[in-house]
Amino acid sequence: MCSTVTVAASVLATHYVDLTSADAEATVAERLRDTGLIIFDGLAGRRSVLAFATRIMAMTPHRDSDSDGLTTIRDIPRKCGRAGYAGLGRGELLAHTEGSSLPEPPRLMLLACQRPADQGGECLLADGRAVHADLSTRWHEAAVMLSRPRTAFFGAGDGHCTQVFTVHPVGRVTLRLRQDGLAHWSPLAAPHLPCLGEVITRHQFRLPLAPGQGYLLDNHRWLHARTQFTGDRCYLRALGEPRTSLAGGFAISLGAALVPVTSEAA
Repeated sequence: MCSTVTVAASVLATHYVDLTSADAEATVAERLRDTGLIIFDGLAGRRSVLAFATRIMAMTPHRDSDSDGLTTIRDIPRKCGRAGYAGLGRGELLAHTEGSSLPEPPRLMLLACQRPADQGGECLLADGRAVHADLSTRWHEAAVMLSRPRTAFFGAGDGHCTQVFTVHPVGRVTLRLRQDGLAHWSPLAAPHLPCLGEVITRHQFRLPLAPGQGYLLDNHRWLHARTQFTGDRCYLRALGEPRTSLAGGFAISLGAALVPVTSEAA
């Protein structure tokens, strides 16, 4: 994968994995534990995407997945404008995690480009660990309130009452977020959303992908987004649980200000 002006060489050096190398799967597992993200190339075609996905995760079905478990992400006009279906349109997608309305969101998400857009459609990624550390230091009250239990409801009537950051007693954090019409906020959390959005934007980087290129991320740590686009953009997505051990969420950064543990009994 070549570096561009929108993807710093340091990003690729940290996250790129050559999937043809003899130790590729061990490296993938190590990078997921360390940084929660890998960037790859060489997965052009549905069979190659599926083969890699099934090696590194136990795939879980999605509402929109096809019979093989992969979801084809492309513009489907008949679903345009329906709540919760923005990913199957051409518009911008704000930073989010997958399965935010589920009690237990999938741990891994793989996204592979099969055909890029004519214009736009770039992926945007932000490390939730950096977002949490920055927010807790710059706007501490925002980090505290967005960690309060049941300050958000994600989904329709069968959605899930939750919070953006769940701070665990073991010093780790799990993240979930959506920013569409199916996100509903308590008066405690709503005033702090602009601060959260500003911090996410500060830590986002663009990842323009060519056919066969893509990324695999820890869905409890990383936020992903998309710019609006034109053309017949087509990606393949897999969701699932890792086949190797992966500690829950991410370790709180040493530079983060203290945020109280999330208490579901509060």
